[in-house]
Amino acid sequence: MTMPPALAQALRAANNRLRALLDTPFDTNAPSALPGWTRAHVLTHLANLAAAFTRQAEFAYAGNQIEVYDGGRPARDAAIEQGATQPPKTLRATLHTALNTLDATWDKATPADWTRPVTYRDGTLLDTALAWWREAEIHTTDLALAYTPTEWTPEFTAYLTTYLHPRLPHPVTLEGTPTAVAAWLAGRVPPTPVTAADGTPLPTLNSWP
Repeated sequence: MTMPPALAQALRAANNRLRALLDTPFDTNAPSALPGWTRAHVLTHLANLAAAFTRQAEFAYAGNQIEVYDGGRPARDAAIEQGATQPPKTLRATLHTALNTLDATWDKATPADWTRPVTYRDGTLLDTALAWWREAEIHTTDLALAYTPTEWTPEFTAYLTTYLHPRLPHPVTLEGTPTAVAAWLAGRVPPTPVTAADGTPLPTLNSWP
């Protein structure tokens, strides 16, 4: 198995979009679209996750596995809180470096490497690439800058909607634009209204799959 060319292209586009945003002026201490998180929290989370996925790949190449974050979720959360206090220049440089390192690490993958097991959700290396696609696209919109869910590609919108469909607690026909439905399933404020076709209130979503 190899990484699908369309996914590789989408990942490059997502990372380049992030790089471009990092090179524009914005207040890193301003609130993000995520309750309780500033833009600095989002940038730190992305940088730390990119570094974690780099480590997953490096160990997988050697036929080994390692935890996504040393110390688990508590250590992850503490690192985000600590990193969010860094100066804007440091935040930007850290994410730039993390993106470049992740790209370079994945560029070394052979077709067989993408099937190697990793500890991230007990999946494969390819699963981490798909996860990064989700994280990069969604969290770039969370920065509340120039990029919004309305700009998600049809391919990403369809993928995200399918991936998040298990969040629906029962069958329901949703009415709204594809990007709005995808954003709502992701727990974000949809850019345009989303309603249930039968007029009932929207259900409370299950946790992320």
